[in-house]
Amino acid sequence: MKTANRVIKNTGILYAKMAITVVLSLYTTRVVLNSLGVTDFGIFNLVGGLIAMLAFLNASMAAATQRFMSFAEGQGDEGRLHQIFNVSMVLHLAIAIAVLILLEVSGFILFDGVLKIDPARLHAAWLVYQFAIASTFFTILGVPYDAVINARENMLFFAVLGIIEAIFRLCIALLIEHTTADKLQLYGLLIALLTIVLLVIRILYCNRRYIECGLALKHYFSRPLFNEMTSFAGWSLLGSSSSIIANYGQGAVLNVHFGTSVNAAQAVTTQLSGQLSAFASTMLRALNPIITKSAGAGNFELMTKASMLGSKFGFFLLMFFYIPILIEMPYVLNIWLNKVPQYAVIFCELLLIRNLIEQLFITLVSSINSIGNIKSFQIITSILTFLPLPITYFGFEAGWPPYEIYVVFLIYSIITSATILFFASKLASLSAANFLINVVFRCFCAFIVVMLISASPLCILQSGVVRLAMVCLMSLIAFLMSVWWIGFNNEERSQVNILLKSLLIKLSLLKLKYFYKG
Repeated sequence: MKTANRVIKNTGILYAKMAITVVLSLYTTRVVLNSLGVTDFGIFNLVGGLIAMLAFLNASMAAATQRFMSFAEGQGDEGRLHQIFNVSMVLHLAIAIAVLILLEVSGFILFDGVLKIDPARLHAAWLVYQFAIASTFFTILGVPYDAVINARENMLFFAVLGIIEAIFRLCIALLIEHTTADKLQLYGLLIALLTIVLLVIRILYCNRRYIECGLALKHYFSRPLFNEMTSFAGWSLLGSSSSIIANYGQGAVLNVHFGTSVNAAQAVTTQLSGQLSAFASTMLRALNPIITKSAGAGNFELMTKASMLGSKFGFFLLMFFYIPILIEMPYVLNIWLNKVPQYAVIFCELLLIRNLIEQLFITLVSSINSIGNIKSFQIITSILTFLPLPITYFGFEAGWPPYEIYVVFLIYSIITSATILFFASKLASLSAANFLINVVFRCFCAFIVVMLISASPLCILQSGVVRLAMVCLMSLIAFLMSVWWIGFNNEERSQVNILLKSLLIKLSLLKLKYFYKG
């Protein structure tokens, strides 16, 4: 129960943060799109999209370091944390330098006629790319500090910093709206500076708060640990890099065949997907340390149980937000953006469906990483992640429409999910049959029921605010009933009841405490 309460507390803090940042971020996107225009917005997503990938790269690499820290905490080996942090700093410095060189070399190739950018905007695009590279370098150096925050489960600091970031991003968007300078260049510079400033805050905070963050390489550096972490981080980085190349490559492939206007549609899609998916990824941030610490303590039963519950709850969180949006996508995008780029609607619909499928299996990846034997897993999943890119490139050469890239990535997500399940059953002692029946089948049935009921207003009402409100209302009612009776089994319903009663008791005691104080 202590573990469950801790997860609930951390998740609650993060959701409070998300309730603020999602609204701010969505409004910021609207302001930026209107300020930059479709062409420059598409250019920023194309060449400055590296900045958007920083969050993913940072989270993936921090998860690798956090795995060692949480594992050591699970074993009760506090002294090893100093070694892990210092070794991690050396490792990430080497990675940062290697990535810096790779990106600079890639830049000369991309800007030498590969990308289709208006010559008048080529210099601005090049500057934005350089800003993105600088941000990437410093972000990688800050990964060990993010890993410490995650391993220590300090979600309050993470939430406060996230709100500060969202506020400053909105301020930057409002600033470029009224500036007379080159809006694209200024936006790229300020976003890069914001990324660096936030990382400096993390570093200063961790150095003051956590003793293991003290740098003492001579005293704490360990060659065997360095070799172990290099092996794990190397294979983990392979998986992260393949995902980044695949996601960033989508923009490049679309640009080469269709120009920057389609990149604007992709940017809108990425923004909407990222904000709606944040509630599920937030829960994963709170759950990951529990999974890894359970593995470190040798409690593999708790690890697999937490993974299965995380998959189910993550899917339901996405489903709650996704279904009304999927049904009313054209109307929602019109309200949000005012001027919707071509292909944005179908891009968004296909990507949200792909996210739902991937969410079912994402916590299984955490279990596999906790075990530590990830070489074969990362090689196979990296290949599957990258393959859709050349397939769609040659498909576009043959005359495919732009949205086919999302169809191909969706198909490969299903194949990758099956691969994840195979490795989870092989390495993490997960019952594949139990997972398919109690997680995948139950989630799929609940989704279909909620989708059908929520779409019923489309048969009797015209598109508008009233129909959107009815869809949301029907979705909420159907969601609560379907998740409770179809999504949960008897044991899970019992656990939820116990947790709800515990929360009600705590709230009652809190009220009595303040009443008697008054």
